[in-house]
Amino acid sequence: MHACACTERHEPRRVVLTGGPGAGKTAVLEFVALAFCRHVTLLPEAAGVLFKGGFPRNGSNSRLRAAQQAIFHVQRQLEEGTVEGNAAIVVCDRGTPDGAAYWPGPDSLWDAVGTTLEAEFARYDRVIHLRTPADGNGYNYRNPLRVESPREAMEIDRRIAEIWDGHARYEEVPATDDFLEKARHALNLLRAELPECCRGSVSKSLVT
Repeated sequence: MHACACTERHEPRRVVLTGGPGAGKTAVLEFVALAFCRHVTLLPEAAGVLFKGGFPRNGSNSRLRAAQQAIFHVQRQLEEGTVEGNAAIVVCDRGTPDGAAYWPGPDSLWDAVGTTLEAEFARYDRVIHLRTPADGNGYNYRNPLRVESPREAMEIDRRIAEIWDGHARYEEVPATDDFLEKARHALNLLRAELPECCRGSVSKSLVT
């Protein structure tokens, strides 16, 4: 993040950047860190925080349910930790509804954590969904935490789209042969969420 001439006091707005495995979220967030100003806060993916720390992720359905409940609560606390800053937007690497795409059942994630999908939607002002590319069109295993096959990644991506589609400000960024085209699309959507006082500070080379 770089300097910004803006001296305004901001009311932070949460923007979710979501997508199935291999969609390019990590790369887009790296571009955001390079191109956007200090009034943009980036939150890490809660699942990555837990799994990098050794939280078990495979096995029985009870273990899978435990993982998703833990991810939900870590995500909530990561978001709450930004309330006192002066961010114009808080870009979340996934939001709490994403966990429903990984929930094995038979009950719902919302019953397990004592909330509703509608209440979770209300936490986020904007949702940008990077679609996962098909097999042979950019999907790879460069991320060491990625364990899904291309087919599994596409199915997770489909479920994410199905869950978030009910959000009033949900928009998809389709997979493209040229990833930079996809990244610019996402960056321009994020830039549009900034207040006017911060938009001018965004690096033009990455959003045009």
